[in-house]
Amino acid sequence: DALCRAAENGKEVLVMIELRARFDEENNIEWSKMLQNAGCNVIYGPKGYKAHSKLLLITRKTDSGFEYITQVGTGNYNEKTATLYTDLTLMTADAEIAEDAENVFYGLTTGTFVEKTNKLLVAPLCLQNKIIEMIDDEITAAKNGEEAYIGVKINSLTDKQIIDKLVEASCAGVKIELVVRGICCLVAGVKGYTENVTVKSIVGRFLEHSRIYIFGTSQRQKIYISSADFMTRNTIKRVEVAAPVLSDKLKKRICNMFEVLMADNVKARIMGKNGRYSK
Repeated sequence: DALCRAAENGKEVLVMIELRARFDEENNIEWSKMLQNAGCNVIYGPKGYKAHSKLLLITRKTDSGFEYITQVGTGNYNEKTATLYTDLTLMTADAEIAEDAENVFYGLTTGTFVEKTNKLLVAPLCLQNKIIEMIDDEITAAKNGEEAYIGVKINSLTDKQIIDKLVEASCAGVKIELVVRGICCLVAGVKGYTENVTVKSIVGRFLEHSRIYIFGTSQRQKIYISSADFMTRNTIKRVEVAAPVLSDKLKKRICNMFEVLMADNVKARIMGKNGRYSK
């Protein structure tokens, strides 16, 4: 409704709708017709690739130049799931993030993919490789005798390249905490391989839908929120976006959330070295 009002009030509105969104295909077709009737320019993403990113960019011209507001979320713009899922969203006036977002939208309209970014991680070309680089940084830190840490909250872990790199990190002495709600193809606690890895699954009243990536500790800590799970279909076969959390206040808030998840002793199930979960 807000996008339709904006278009009717003379704003330039571009909307990319994923028609193959599971369970919402029919709804999305109807919404796209409504948006077009209101004067919005509606596109459907690159051929052969699902656009799973949740991204919004507002560009406003002022007397002093251009102002940008970028919103990156972990969940859809869906009023029903918003009451059933836990999700995170970041709103920022950062000009470099806005430039990255603009490039994502340009790629969606032209059927091309973002190859280089300032701050965002954007699949399919520059998300998986960036994650592997950050895992490598933790491996280097551990080998140098520094405290090294990786914390990840996702729905599924099946990407073999990332799994192999996490195993390598565990062998190097990196502490790894994973909250993986569903499928997890990495077995935790195997001596000589994943003894530094903890895997928990949490299924509660609200669907745990946000994705959080944490790399490093203290001064060199990097935190991202994302629409992407660590699955090959997300990391190299979809358009996905991960946004950096740069505010120290917000970093602390997300770390507190993650600590609460790791401390859960009611809904959480922990994976044993046999791959089975227990309370």
